[in-house]
Amino acid sequence: MSRPGPKIPPLLVTDAQRAVLEGWVRRRTTAQALALRSRIVLECAHQGHSIAEVSRRLGIAPETVRTWRRRFLERGLEGMSDEPRPGVPRKITDADVERVIVKTLEETPKNATHWSTRSMAAATGMSQSSISRIWRAFALAPHRSQTFKLSTDPLFIDKVRDVVGLYLDPPEKALVLCVDEKSQIQALDRSQPVLPMMPGVPERRSHDYIRAGTNTLFAALEVVTGKVIGSLRRRHRAVEFKKFLAKLDKEVPAGLQVHLILDNYATHKTPDVKKWLLAHPRFHLHFTPTSASWLNLVERWFAELTQKKLKRGVHRSVQALERDIRAWLTDWNDQPRPFTWTKTADEILDKVAAYCHRISDSGH
Repeated sequence: MSRPGPKIPPLLVTDAQRAVLEGWVRRRTTAQALALRSRIVLECAHQGHSIAEVSRRLGIAPETVRTWRRRFLERGLEGMSDEPRPGVPRKITDADVERVIVKTLEETPKNATHWSTRSMAAATGMSQSSISRIWRAFALAPHRSQTFKLSTDPLFIDKVRDVVGLYLDPPEKALVLCVDEKSQIQALDRSQPVLPMMPGVPERRSHDYIRAGTNTLFAALEVVTGKVIGSLRRRHRAVEFKKFLAKLDKEVPAGLQVHLILDNYATHKTPDVKKWLLAHPRFHLHFTPTSASWLNLVERWFAELTQKKLKRGVHRSVQALERDIRAWLTDWNDQPRPFTWTKTADEILDKVAAYCHRISDSGH
């Protein structure tokens, strides 16, 4: 039996030190490295958490926890900063770095929506290369932006648990199908012939195109096997959706219950559709939250179709578009590949809650 290792000294944090550490964690302009070190110390001081426990909670290596725990014990708050390295002394002070970071995060230039290295250099009197190094060091990229939308569905939590439960623990003697429509698929013909790829030259196509019409693909992805039942329609109404339900009823074996995961689109809830569902009690509908199409696995399959067939396709007619989609669907079902859902409902809800917390802390 292995002998127990030496006991590590307890880590005690005074109220003043805790206030500084918590400020570094919350402040938007704090470097991520310093914020992480502050979290490590606070976690180690919280109810005497062990190194292994802090490592697990923060998702970092135990050696990292051990290093900054020791640095704080030895040097207090001063130990949280990086030690000086050999070489030429820095010409840019910590105050200069903080000034750039604060300006980047909290201000915008007068004549633009975001900073560039050139405009920031002019505003601070520093060189472009210095601005670039500071931004890289603190993972700042003013030229980039991302979009997001949080669901306001009052039943968001219940719907997430319902849908994810079907993914992770599908019911017995039942088929779980992810259903949606890819509407307004355009049959596009390029205005000039596509030039084929050559050594050193990629495939080239004209930026403009000629529209030949549109189509709508109704699709139902079987969660377990990855097979897809599809139907092409020229229009996108409740009538077409009802016909697609009839097709599903015909193709799914009679002895199986059918659980459909779908969004809140109006065509899924019309009186005619509800009447059809009452006449077919083996069909059970599970709706994703509003503004949460990412929860429907068939969207992942639509992305495959778009990327591999539609995005660079050339179709001179709607009929040609339909032939290509049907051929791609047949080829997919010859060797279906299911998409495996890995996140539990609790993990998803915790991540959404953490994201909302960050937004509220940033003052938006």
